[in-house]
Amino acid sequence: MKNKLRIGGATVNQTPIDWSNNTSNIIASIKEAKKNNVSILGFPELCLTGYGCEDLFLSDWLSEQAWNNLQFIIPHCESITACIGMPIRINGITYNGVAVIQNQEIIGITLKQNLARDGVHYEPRWFDAWPADTVKQVEIGGKKIQVGDLIYEIDGITFGFEICEDAWRKEKRPGYRLQKRGVDLIINPSASHFAFGKSELRESEVVMDGSRKFDCAYLFVNLLGNEAGRMIYDGDIIIGQQGKILKVNDRLSFKPFVLVTCDIDFINPVNSESAAVTDNKAKNEELARATSLALFDYVRKSKAAGFVLSLSGGADSSLCAILVAEMVRRGIKELGQTEFLSKTGLNTTDVPNVVHELLTCAYQGTENSSQTTQDAAETLAKSLGATFYSWRIDDAVNFYTSKMEEMLERSITWETDDISLQNIQARSRSPIIWMLANIKKAVLITTSNRSEGDVGYATMDGDTSGSLAPIAGIDKPFIIQWLKWAEKELGYSGLSLVNNLQPTAELRPLEKTQTDEKDLMPYVVLVAIEKLAIRDRKSPVEVFSELSKHQNPMISDPSLLKEYIKKFFRLWSANQWKRERLAPSFHLDDLNVDPRSWCRFPILSGSFKEELTLLDKL
Repeated sequence: MKNKLRIGGATVNQTPIDWSNNTSNIIASIKEAKKNNVSILGFPELCLTGYGCEDLFLSDWLSEQAWNNLQFIIPHCESITACIGMPIRINGITYNGVAVIQNQEIIGITLKQNLARDGVHYEPRWFDAWPADTVKQVEIGGKKIQVGDLIYEIDGITFGFEICEDAWRKEKRPGYRLQKRGVDLIINPSASHFAFGKSELRESEVVMDGSRKFDCAYLFVNLLGNEAGRMIYDGDIIIGQQGKILKVNDRLSFKPFVLVTCDIDFINPVNSESAAVTDNKAKNEELARATSLALFDYVRKSKAAGFVLSLSGGADSSLCAILVAEMVRRGIKELGQTEFLSKTGLNTTDVPNVVHELLTCAYQGTENSSQTTQDAAETLAKSLGATFYSWRIDDAVNFYTSKMEEMLERSITWETDDISLQNIQARSRSPIIWMLANIKKAVLITTSNRSEGDVGYATMDGDTSGSLAPIAGIDKPFIIQWLKWAEKELGYSGLSLVNNLQPTAELRPLEKTQTDEKDLMPYVVLVAIEKLAIRDRKSPVEVFSELSKHQNPMISDPSLLKEYIKKFFRLWSANQWKRERLAPSFHLDDLNVDPRSWCRFPILSGSFKEELTLLDKL
């Protein structure tokens, strides 16, 4: 047995069924690993097809095509052991597997034993779990191959796998059985979605805890980038041994692949290679990095020519503008301007202001808009270098209103038609901004946040119009504090006017001094209710019981707290149809309200009528 072996993890930025991209990234990683004398190289889960193929996994042809593309990779695996994530179809059933290629031969395929079935994951729809301690010989592509719960050996070092969810199942972790079989190394190929603070959990609960419990070295390798539209993968590569973290990469890279290597001493672990961790895991920084990469991948993979944004001067649209600017700043810093421009489709190096080319903003005012918000929008856009337009939509609003008055034979007034008059302003902005996006061949950004999604505080086909909602997964209080942080820490001085405004839709006449919190409730209360009701799935009475324990002055009045809770549950129930129609959004936090990913709820329901009656009786 060799006492030392160089292992490597390669994260790759893949796209569902983009065979040429996915295969070339894997081959490039293998070539780089061979240059660095890596003996065992781990890749992420389902990296050959992409993790986000969804119902395509139910087809025969997808697994067949994956197998065919694996044949292009095998010849490059001379003098190296490469572990490639891919689906395996056996007797009409799809399994989530890792093909182990050693010296240009497939020596086995390990199959996943525990399927992710909560939060944003729906693996049991597509895959079957493989039973523990079971190995079979199957014929794939005319070759007989061992598949199942396998262990492998290279130069006297034995290794096995925990595939993503396998490692999170505590008592069902394959690592316990692998330890009994004497493995020296566990490899974890993962497609573990990004969420704030999740990388630290992987380090502590998967790698440190696993390597300590199982007395081994541990390699965790995650997917990278915005693979299929909603999920972001941070490209985490974590290497540990016997409870100690040896190496961690800087996550959320704009590169097509990243390789991390580590010399492991399996006899004397104190001699294993280690390096200081430089990855920044602060929450504000994570938002900047994750959304920058997600926007970069979205615009290039959709083959759009940039982004268009209706910039109101408020916090939400301002955050979206900043995130596009950060995408440009961080992308150019890592890739260089020439490569960044090439990847985003700007086929010239002579671009004096990249943000100007990639981001177009428009302020769409009405008689209810203030000069303050217009100044805030223009100041921010010009400070970023974005293309900026400003126009008024009163003529469109008046046209629709007069038509309705003519048909109904009565006046439309704020006293009788408040919601309708608010909504027509938001909806009148939609056609012209969509037209601009079409002309620009750009992605139209919609600016809804999670707090608005909770209670439907958004006009459908108005301010929700767009093809991408990058901030729909984060709450309003976090957005407000992040913008203040970005002004100070990231140097976005153009936010100064925005950061001095109180959030408002500016849809009622100015003398009514409309604000979001007047219309709804204090945002901090809304978020507190949301976390208990939606994330923790508690009833109205349970939410009240929990919040009654708090000393926050905003929720210390029991009667007022009950009213806030009732309002939240009523609005939540009434507005599921809106959440069903939200544009695709990035998953960023430990929850979101997108019914196509994290949170499903019936469109029609009893609206918690009996549960809210119980609350009144307390």
